[in-house]
Amino acid sequence: MVADPTREDAYNLLCEFTKSESLVKHGLAVEGVMRYFAKKNNEDVEKWGIVGLTHDLDYEMYPKEHCIKVREIMEERGWPEEYIRAVQSHGYGQCVDIKPVTHLEKTLYAIDELTGLITATALVRPSKSVMDMKAKSVKKKWKVKQFSAGVNRTIIEEGAEALGVELTDLITDTIMGMREVSESIGLLGKVEEA
Repeated sequence: MVADPTREDAYNLLCEFTKSESLVKHGLAVEGVMRYFAKKNNEDVEKWGIVGLTHDLDYEMYPKEHCIKVREIMEERGWPEEYIRAVQSHGYGQCVDIKPVTHLEKTLYAIDELTGLITATALVRPSKSVMDMKAKSVKKKWKVKQFSAGVNRTIIEEGAEALGVELTDLITDTIMGMREVSESIGLLGKVEEA
């Protein structure tokens, strides 16, 4: 029984089921953003980070059972129900009917797709970085439906609404969280010093 999973437990579990570098980086990005939001809201930073890091651990090996197989994987290893449910809930309306209800769950639901859009936006910038990015850059790309077409913008909007925050504020805070892990997710880039 893993009563209190550690960050190391979470990272090892993610790497056991995820071989794609881009998916591992996505996990690290979501972890960074979840930690940022946890700090901002006086929540459990470790728990929020661990949930963010493991949220897609069944995605690569079990794409047709995404957010379903993860329950079996985590239960076999004795993970707490709170973590399992949080991870599953980010797939609400797409692959599971587990509605995000806690602040942690709503935050994960809101920022998962958004980190993908921010990453794509950063990679087309001259700096290739989140360090000099503002929400307006993301919002400009948001309107171009062909840009990062796989990102479900409706989920991001629903997530912002569930959290009771403006979309621009959600984008800004997500960028700030990604800045804290920019080097490990490959988005430190080449920002010119003023």
